[in-house]
Amino acid sequence: TEAPAPTAAPTAVPEPVAGGKLNILYWQSITILNPHLASGTKDFDGATLILEPLARYSETDELVSYLAEEIPTVENGGVAEDGTSVTWKLVEATWSDGTPFTADDVVFTWQYCSDPATACSTTATFDPIGSVEAVDAQTVKITWKQPSPNPYISFVGPNGMILQKAQFESCIGANAISDAACQASNLAPIGTGPYTLTEMKPGDTVVYAKSDSYRKADGVFFDEVEIKGGGDAASAARAVCETQEVDYAWNIQVPKAVLEPILASGGCDPVAGGSFGIERVVINFANPDPALGDKRSEPDQPHPFMTDPAVRQAINLAIDREAIVTQLYGPTGNPTCNILVVPTALNSTNTKCDRDVDAAKKLLDDAGWVVPDGSSVREKDGVKLIVSFQTSINTLRQGEQAIIKANLAELGITVNVKAIDAGVFFSGDPGNPDTLNKMYVDMQMYTNGPTDTDPAAYFDAWQCKNANAAANQWNSGNDGRYCNPEFDTLFTTFTKEFDPAARAELAIQLNDLLISDNAIIPLVNRATPQVKLKNLEGPTFSTFDSVLWNIQDWKRVP
Repeated sequence: TEAPAPTAAPTAVPEPVAGGKLNILYWQSITILNPHLASGTKDFDGATLILEPLARYSETDELVSYLAEEIPTVENGGVAEDGTSVTWKLVEATWSDGTPFTADDVVFTWQYCSDPATACSTTATFDPIGSVEAVDAQTVKITWKQPSPNPYISFVGPNGMILQKAQFESCIGANAISDAACQASNLAPIGTGPYTLTEMKPGDTVVYAKSDSYRKADGVFFDEVEIKGGGDAASAARAVCETQEVDYAWNIQVPKAVLEPILASGGCDPVAGGSFGIERVVINFANPDPALGDKRSEPDQPHPFMTDPAVRQAINLAIDREAIVTQLYGPTGNPTCNILVVPTALNSTNTKCDRDVDAAKKLLDDAGWVVPDGSSVREKDGVKLIVSFQTSINTLRQGEQAIIKANLAELGITVNVKAIDAGVFFSGDPGNPDTLNKMYVDMQMYTNGPTDTDPAAYFDAWQCKNANAAANQWNSGNDGRYCNPEFDTLFTTFTKEFDPAARAELAIQLNDLLISDNAIIPLVNRATPQVKLKNLEGPTFSTFDSVLWNIQDWKRVP
């Protein structure tokens, strides 16, 4: 018999060598790197490579320490049993300019955003604070204005990133956006994170280099990261999944008919989970008429027809959410009536949003909105129901606009749609009339969601005092200028409630009040994926944080 042929030794697959460049594509361009003056997710994400909070939320909705040694709890003595304060022990970290990070930087960040003239977009996370004290260089104590059931509302997640006092101490108040040096700092912050800024082209490209000062620099795989902005979601997906030109693409908000074959190409993996946020229509309770000049969309200028509950309710009843999901979103979204859907236990079962065109027409008839002979537009006392409706430029969103426009036309409401470049719409630029913050239209559409497992900061935005206005640089979070004293009273009760079951019930009541008022009109609970190359390991989803929350751990694999 012949001897068996020798078996060839398997060829070893070499481990990828650390270094090189990570290429990321955002079809919404980054415009600012100071997260406290940002309004778009892409800007918070851009800052995440440089700046850090005390802790972040993981893909399992758990807090992970960043600039804190540990997560404070009642058990370890960090959280006061009576809820009056929380004490954080800080890690030893170094700013990228070589100076030490200390408790003074945490105190300063609170001082920066607690000044109304700074007009921080993250004010809701700082409002509950009575004082922030540097106990010593590595210990900071936060004392609340009133006992807080949520000790993690401040300095956690994307809204909690800490600024360097030395860089921004002259930028408190009006200087934050008016001073030239502060404007430069907003585009190039010094950070404690894994990367430093190499190049910033607002509305185009941001390039980062690995930070030698980062305390865990030895574990950072990539030497360089580039986040390229522009284009559209479909081309971003193809650049990963079909041509492999980039490693990772964000927010693949693409109609299902386009997305499904791209994902089926086999060149990429989707990254999804939790909730990406609620796609919603925001109603403007203020008058956006350009004839008002400086008073345009100011809270003290009531809208000529959106203040009529019948009009808002009719619009809500007419919108065909099922068509939006079936025709456009497919598996990446589900119809929803709620503005709060996560955590799941807080997703209200009390609301309904079945489409009922006949009921919507009757509401308008009963409220005196009629269609005159020879016209297709309802009117009342000389006011016509002609609606301006804006959102960002995106194929899927323009599809949504078309469906909603057709839905409202059935009622005798004319809709004029407007699509704005995402880099402008989400920029928060106080000098630009087309931002979502200014909302110089009757309705607008976008997605967001809570950045905390406790929704206090999320609901804070709908308080009367947070109505966007020139006085707060249109940056307080209440772009629709909704104001209901009943909501404010209920929110105050919610902030004082410590019992988890009672607190959950109050959160559901807050959601239900916003929905019954039609302050916003929720459309879709999005499960929009990101996409990555198959040899990129590390990206995860995070419902309550940036999708780049752990970018220091990303690496190439065989």
